[in-house]
Amino acid sequence: MSVSAMDIIVNKVEKSRINQLDPNNIQFGKLYADHMLVAHYENGEWKQAEIVPFDNLSLSPATTFMHYGQAIFEGVKAYKDQDGNPVIFRPYDNWKRMNRSAERMAMPDVPEELFVEGMRQLVELDKAWIPTGDGTSLYIRPFMIATDEFIGVKPAEKFTFLIITSPAGPYYSKPVSIYVQDKYVRAFPGGIGFTKAAGNYGASMYPTMKIREMGYDQILWTDGYEHKYVQEIGTMNVFFVIGDKVITPNTGETILEGVTRDSVITVLRDKGIIVEERPISIDEIVAAYKAGELKEAFGTGTAASISHIAELTYHDNKMVLPNVEQAEISEWVKKELNDIRYGRKEDKHGWIVKA
Repeated sequence: MSVSAMDIIVNKVEKSRINQLDPNNIQFGKLYADHMLVAHYENGEWKQAEIVPFDNLSLSPATTFMHYGQAIFEGVKAYKDQDGNPVIFRPYDNWKRMNRSAERMAMPDVPEELFVEGMRQLVELDKAWIPTGDGTSLYIRPFMIATDEFIGVKPAEKFTFLIITSPAGPYYSKPVSIYVQDKYVRAFPGGIGFTKAAGNYGASMYPTMKIREMGYDQILWTDGYEHKYVQEIGTMNVFFVIGDKVITPNTGETILEGVTRDSVITVLRDKGIIVEERPISIDEIVAAYKAGELKEAFGTGTAASISHIAELTYHDNKMVLPNVEQAEISEWVKKELNDIRYGRKEDKHGWIVKA
């Protein structure tokens, strides 16, 4: 299927809900913009894509994804540049990752034109919903669900692709407290840990609820075999500044290839900072902390952006990181990426797509 500007039917709202947006009080994922994109896949092909008013979906109780979890999603952000023009950060990378998820979940590829051009038109239409304060954005959620009306266990044949958007402020309003998990498991080799499948997040809800009852914000998962090597945080990839190096777990079958993660690695290396992508054990982190070599820890993600880690707890080891909001490397990389996203600095890597 080839989707061009002429192929997407646009049905605009009669009256915008933009008056519901308070730019001084933006809560993540609470309010959605006026329109959404919808496209259906049936008989081996994608049908006519439409941009329609944001509304509820009408689904059969037998709809496949509700029973067997054939559902995947992405997270992208749009910003306004210095001239007030809407721009989208690295949508092509999210499109590629979505199709890696789709392949593993026995779902059809989403065409580039549908994903990127559909997103571009949707953001352009709802550009008034993009907040302009530093640290704010329009969060974009593309997702695909299996929509067969059939409760037998088999790969579905019908699918629906949608994009919705939501004004967003900071995902975490303060540095986060992290619990290192060595009881529950997020992913095993051969599984779906590298995908953005809905089930990955559903399985994490109970362990996350339990650690929040203990006073922590998020989990740092460890590997499923030995519970020795750190993997990723529930909402973020993770980085450690040890000595003069920045270390992050290498991606693979059990760790999501974060777009923000890749952006961070790129700009750090551009600056001449050593970044190692390799297995890193929790014991190495504890030893570095005790030796005074663990300088910073931070998470990266589209929703979370760059989030400082205030403390890590592993068994009896409570590792408190002082002056986290003045952390040299993570503060620099946060500013560097924001300057590129908001058009204050040249985009040397072709990451910005105009809406």
